Amino acid sequence: MKAQAKKISETATSDLSAGRRVLELEAAGLGALGQALDGGFVAAVERILGIDGRVVVSGMGKSGHVARKIAATLASTGTPALYVHPGEASHGDLGMITRHDAVLALSNSGNTPELSDIVAYSRRFGICLIGMTSVAGSPLAEQADVALILPKTAEACPMGLAPTTSTTMMMALGDALAIALLERRGFSAQDFQVFHPGGTLGSKLLRVSDVMQRPATLPLCRTDTAMAEAVIAMTRSSGELRSFGCVGIVDENGLLIGIISDGDLRRHMQPDLLERRAGEVMTKGPKTIRPQALVAEALGFMNEIKITSLFVVEDGRPVGFLHMHDCLQAGVT
Repeated sequence: MKAQAKKISETATSDLSAGRRVLELEAAGLGALGQALDGGFVAAVERILGIDGRVVVSGMGKSGHVARKIAATLASTGTPALYVHPGEASHGDLGMITRHDAVLALSNSGNTPELSDIVAYSRRFGICLIGMTSVAGSPLAEQADVALILPKTAEACPMGLAPTTSTTMMMALGDALAIALLERRGFSAQDFQVFHPGGTLGSKLLRVSDVMQRPATLPLCRTDTAMAEAVIAMTRSSGELRSFGCVGIVDENGLLIGIISDGDLRRHMQPDLLERRAGEVMTKGPKTIRPQALVAEALGFMNEIKITSLFVVEDGRPVGFLHMHDCLQAGVT
């Protein structure tokens, strides 16, 4: 048993050593890549910003898998992009590439035969070609309008054969391009939400306008409205809400100037309450939220001030009603 335990311990030590070595080598590659960025990177960003079409990303083998991810990242951050398999391109998919596009071709050696038809097609029709390769004197680098040269670093594979450090650098350089383009375009969280409506990410980026209640009649009264009518408005049902539980008070211009909640009713509970006017009972300066605000912000605001609903206001006028349950049902917690 002791011998077996010792063997397991030695194996675990060896595994950890291999894992750390790989991570250290790839981290060193990323550090070298950061230092090597130059005017070519800037030129690539400018060329992509200057096209009217899409970025067509292509690569073969492991570079192809990285190319798919880069295309997906570009597309989700405001730069229209798609992946074209170089083999399929030679059998008709070249028709997916237009004169308005730019081609981003990935090849560690810069001499991938399967890419030759895409490269030739881009040269024939004057389509911008950006090459990502480790070899400055390779056919891809020489034919490209812009060459993004990866620094010479060791692959993490002990035989130096399996693409590891090189593909990590390609992936990171693709991310760098996507984020530089995102920042140049002024791509916002609201834009991001449009492309990511599903899942946890989508729910975090939902806006108040996406989930707020839009009843045909909001619970609103004027300052001179009798409290008997105001209470009816407070208890009126709307959609999935059992009742509003409050009523907003607006002035002659429709601007929200006050609110009457259950708490206000309790504080003014007197025999003549229903005979009084809404302006006498309301709380002035009610808390509100913008329709453009994130739902997460609204939920945090309600938790902070310990309330369960808010009027949604635009230019001072109520345009909707948000209950905490609306936020929770949208998956925002």
